Amino acid sequence: MTAPGIHIRPASADDAGLILQFIRELAIYEKAESSVQTNEAGIRASLFGADAKAQALVCERDGRAIGYAVYFYNYSTWLGRNGIYLEDLYVSPEHRGSGAGKALLQHIARLAVEQGCGRFEWSVLDWNTPAIDFYRAAGALPQDEWTVYRLQGDALRRFAEA
Repeated sequence: MTAPGIHIRPASADDAGLILQFIRELAIYEKAESSVQTNEAGIRASLFGADAKAQALVCERDGRAIGYAVYFYNYSTWLGRNGIYLEDLYVSPEHRGSGAGKALLQHIARLAVEQGCGRFEWSVLDWNTPAIDFYRAAGALPQDEWTVYRLQGDALRRFAEA
């Protein structure tokens, strides 16, 4: 079911540096390099620590890491079921078009189905046409009626303390 030479495995704490490298590459692609505020220790703690809420996968081609995905479980009150939210999916530029991105997306979709999840969701930047085309080809539909809101940093602290 996976493209030839592609292998997807659960990430381990030993992959923290690799994942951070991929995160930085993704941030550069998304024109947000300065937004990356974590380090290898932060990745290790947040993805592999005792209280980790997210999970990571590493995609390899012929034994070489070429991409990653990070996901976590959310919940739909309307469905009364868990769902999976894909935080990141990234494949190194030289390996795009190899089937690696599709393999990662299908791997997580299979997890969602196996675990009885009602949804598999993610966000994409509105200018990222290659990703949008890729997701539409997979059968995903945009949720145009929803607008994402975010509290972070000082605004989050101020609101929490008010």
